[in-house]
Amino acid sequence: MAEQKKNFDLKLLTRLLKEALPYKSLFIFCFFLAVIVAPITAIRPYIVKIMVDDHIFVKDLDGLKWWALAYIILIILNASIRYLFMYRTALLGQLVIKDLRVKVFTKITGLPLRYFDKTPIGQSTTRTINDNETLNTVFTQGVITMAADILSIVAILVMMLVTSWRLTLITLVTVPLLMIATYIFKEKVRKSYQKVRAELANMNAFLQERISGMRVIQIFNAEDQEMNKFKSINRKYTQANLDSILYYAVFFPVVEVISALGLALLVWWGTSGYWNDTVSFGALVAFPMYLNMLFRPIRMLADKFNTLQMGLVAAERVYYILDKEDKIQNEGTLQTETVKGAIRFENVSFAYDDENYVIKDLSFDLEPGQTLAIVGSTGSGKTTIINILNRFYDIQKGRIYMDGKNISEYELHDYRKHFSTVLQDVFLFGGSIYDNIRLLDDTITDEEIVNAAKMIGAHKFIDMLPDGYNQLIMERGANLSMGQRQLISFVRALVYDPDILILDEATSSVDAETESVIQFAIEELISKRTSIIIAHRLSTIRHADKILVLDKAKMVEFGSHEELMKVDGGHYQKLYNIQFAELA
Repeated sequence: MAEQKKNFDLKLLTRLLKEALPYKSLFIFCFFLAVIVAPITAIRPYIVKIMVDDHIFVKDLDGLKWWALAYIILIILNASIRYLFMYRTALLGQLVIKDLRVKVFTKITGLPLRYFDKTPIGQSTTRTINDNETLNTVFTQGVITMAADILSIVAILVMMLVTSWRLTLITLVTVPLLMIATYIFKEKVRKSYQKVRAELANMNAFLQERISGMRVIQIFNAEDQEMNKFKSINRKYTQANLDSILYYAVFFPVVEVISALGLALLVWWGTSGYWNDTVSFGALVAFPMYLNMLFRPIRMLADKFNTLQMGLVAAERVYYILDKEDKIQNEGTLQTETVKGAIRFENVSFAYDDENYVIKDLSFDLEPGQTLAIVGSTGSGKTTIINILNRFYDIQKGRIYMDGKNISEYELHDYRKHFSTVLQDVFLFGGSIYDNIRLLDDTITDEEIVNAAKMIGAHKFIDMLPDGYNQLIMERGANLSMGQRQLISFVRALVYDPDILILDEATSSVDAETESVIQFAIEELISKRTSIIIAHRLSTIRHADKILVLDKAKMVEFGSHEELMKVDGGHYQKLYNIQFAELA
């Protein structure tokens, strides 16, 4: 896993910083602020030294007022620059991750269905939202702020040497102890962060799966068992967080002890130096301020370095998606307003995993305007034919032709626009019925949607809803019945006026009364275009021009209903007789 990587990936950091190139001027401005804030911060104790040595001791109140005013102005200037620095770095980070979110989502929408077959939905969601959000810390708490801290340390050391090289040497005696403590803290916290993220991923995966399957949990009365599993995962996540807090709870008191030790040495040596006239009293007053200003960025660098590493872990996950080469080849250039719908499969074989073929040596022809019905047992490859015809997957062997042209010769998006599909598992998005039917295609008018709904028989139930076509649909259409969702999916498919209509078990979730309402509309619609119907209920496909019978990934029969019923002992005849015997 990426989280287990120990080495700092400079190449990955460079690539991530290049994402800020569109905002180069803002990046430079942030770095400029980091450069100027360092000397402004470091000069404040030196002004205190001047005020003590040159004005307080000699009772120069007029001069003291001017230096006090300068000190106040410096504080205000420092606060203003720090505000600008924090705001602008945050703005830079948000602009970069905004662009990256678009890139990741665009990439995900372009990935083939093969990717979604193997990848949990939650993982893609995490890459788009959580990991991208973590990248923000690279800019807000990472590179630029670390550079600002390093510049501050350098500026403070320079001013310390200018103020008193003797006190500087004494102060630096404790710095190695601080650096050792910081290194140990950095390593411990890095490991604890990795554990926290791993446990968080486990919890998210568990919650997503259980919430999605809550109906099943309640049906089987498994609430207590699932709650016990969640308690165990929750304990592990809580413990991981407590472990990370423990290191902070130990580190910061240790830093305070080292700081106190440095202050004690400073007072002891500085007092002796003052008595010996080798250290001024102003320097003695200024150095505790220097000490605090020096130790603060040193101890914060460790935490920021860990934050930077976690940001790079997230970056690696994001770029894993962006760098994926797994995609349907789109090298075709052929585009056309319409297709006639002549379909030909020529010795086609296909496997989802490149090994276990679910379609074997399939060949058939479908003339324009004809209706093909595909029947067979579960797992025989019916839906797979639809998937490869739509080019959601590329076939391993054979050829598929549309109007005499290999489908790979068509530009992919132009080719798919000629299809409309009604699936058995209807997916509706959150939004109005209008939005779900037109799918944000503004070229489809409300009038066209209403006409299509009337044609399919969906207008009556939609019109009875409180807000009609503007009725808001809950997630996955939870506030509609299965039959109502299916009717909306019919309208969605038909309003695009496709050249080829595909019905994949499209009436399986519709009750007998609703099915009778839409059956006539289906027959009217498929008579005008090439259609492919997958159905278990053979009564719904008797009107098909051709029937393709599949068994164990192979075509065993092909012909019209009448032709196949004449085949004694044939697969179709057996299936038909079994279904109608059950209905008798």
